[in-house]
Amino acid sequence: MIDTKKEQERDELHRAIWAIADELRGAVDGWDFKNYVLGTMFYRYISENLCNYINEGEAKAGNADFDFAVMPDEDAEEAREGLVEEKGFFILPSELFCNVRARAAEDENLNETLENVFRHIEDSAKGSEAENDFAGLFDDFDVNSNKLGSTVAKRNEKLVKLLDGVGDMNLGDVKDHSIDAFGDAYEYLMTMYASNAGKSGGEFFTPADVSELLTRLGTVGKTEINKVYDPACGSGSLLLKAEKVLGRDAIRNGFYGQEINITTYNLCRINMFLHDVGFDKFDIACEDTLTSPQHWDDEPFELIVSNPPYSIKWAGDENPLLINDPRFSPAGVLAPKSKADMAFIMHSLAWLASNGTAAIVCFPGIMYRGGAEQKIRKYLVDNNYVDCIIQLPNNLFFGTPIATCIMVMKKNKTDNKTLFIDATKECVKVTNNNKLTPENIDRIVETFTKREDVQHFAHLATYEEVSTNDYNLSVSTYVEAEDTREKIDIVKLNAEIKEIVAREQVLRDEIDKIIAEIENGKNE
Repeated sequence: MIDTKKEQERDELHRAIWAIADELRGAVDGWDFKNYVLGTMFYRYISENLCNYINEGEAKAGNADFDFAVMPDEDAEEAREGLVEEKGFFILPSELFCNVRARAAEDENLNETLENVFRHIEDSAKGSEAENDFAGLFDDFDVNSNKLGSTVAKRNEKLVKLLDGVGDMNLGDVKDHSIDAFGDAYEYLMTMYASNAGKSGGEFFTPADVSELLTRLGTVGKTEINKVYDPACGSGSLLLKAEKVLGRDAIRNGFYGQEINITTYNLCRINMFLHDVGFDKFDIACEDTLTSPQHWDDEPFELIVSNPPYSIKWAGDENPLLINDPRFSPAGVLAPKSKADMAFIMHSLAWLASNGTAAIVCFPGIMYRGGAEQKIRKYLVDNNYVDCIIQLPNNLFFGTPIATCIMVMKKNKTDNKTLFIDATKECVKVTNNNKLTPENIDRIVETFTKREDVQHFAHLATYEEVSTNDYNLSVSTYVEAEDTREKIDIVKLNAEIKEIVAREQVLRDEIDKIIAEIENGKNE
């Protein structure tokens, strides 16, 4: 049942975000602007989160009227150490979002004020367990950028509007997790810019419907998992979907991801906080996953979901160490230098728990191309790791019309067969993109779970079938597409043609007769 109040709040929130976008549009490019809005939302969120935490603690101790926001800075300092230990960070009362906003319009040095506040927040986590989660978080929020205005006064004018716009957003009470308004606003912003920014946006964002499908495929039959991991985590939307699908406390030991792009890495950490994931429950790293993986001490993972970049270049056999890397060596060959797709597959398989599932969005070419990729497919099939291949509809992702597919891998399969599902028609068209509806997702997941043949939709192929096909894993090789052409009855067609020819002859005779009469008339 749809909660109409919640839907209204969500619509209102989306309108508020658009309003800020209109206010600042022209001054700041979409992707840069997104960093400003998210940075401001994050600043508001952690301010309110900390305030609530302290006020609740005081209320429980019998001090019901206590409000951290009006406390003198000197008195608040005494609580710094304990709060950093518990929350991972500390903000002085004078530097809380509500107080900086209240003074913003009169603050001629607002840009400097914000710069100092952001530095103080990051510095507060230094030397604590949360240091890595906060370091550089505000790097993309440049308060002195010319994009905000050509003079300090103009920049500050924009910053006031930004603080007011985010401050006026109805984001509900931080304590009320059911609204998840901060997280929702984040997703809306990302979708809004991914769809407008084309390729640059699509790189950082897996649409919610695809995220949902991947996560459900990876958690069939489970109510909780130990850890979720994404080797190319972008802004973290896929990681967080596991919590949405399974429930708030169903991910026991947290969220792990790695991202090579520093801006996106910052967005991902902000996203974790905005979804109320504690600093001790996530570990996001910024490095090249293929050549410098950062989570050796945390693997294996029970759930791996990922939408890695398609066919990017990587070091491959240029780096002599990689063929001996335990992640890649079992296949005996490395993914081609110009196409790293199979390297992400091998990396994910290596870090997958024996009772786990990996669901990865793939470029279709890796399912049928020859050479090293075919050898890697042979390794995967011979060792019975490929559980299912799903061909998706085209145009699901922002910025690319290609039809992608999903590879699902497991290490503890109960049979040695591979399920192929042709889901190319499981979608509806929404504006310029296709979208998976809840019904589409249900049908794919149900077919995946049942593991049975469905005419023109799914085929459970034996090991022999796949090996006979030279380890080609394209869905079209195994699932025959339905012939939607009109069936023609040849006998009936011939009879109709005969009738048409006969009718044509009668008409010819009639015409000849008329012409003859006209000719006779002329002669007379």
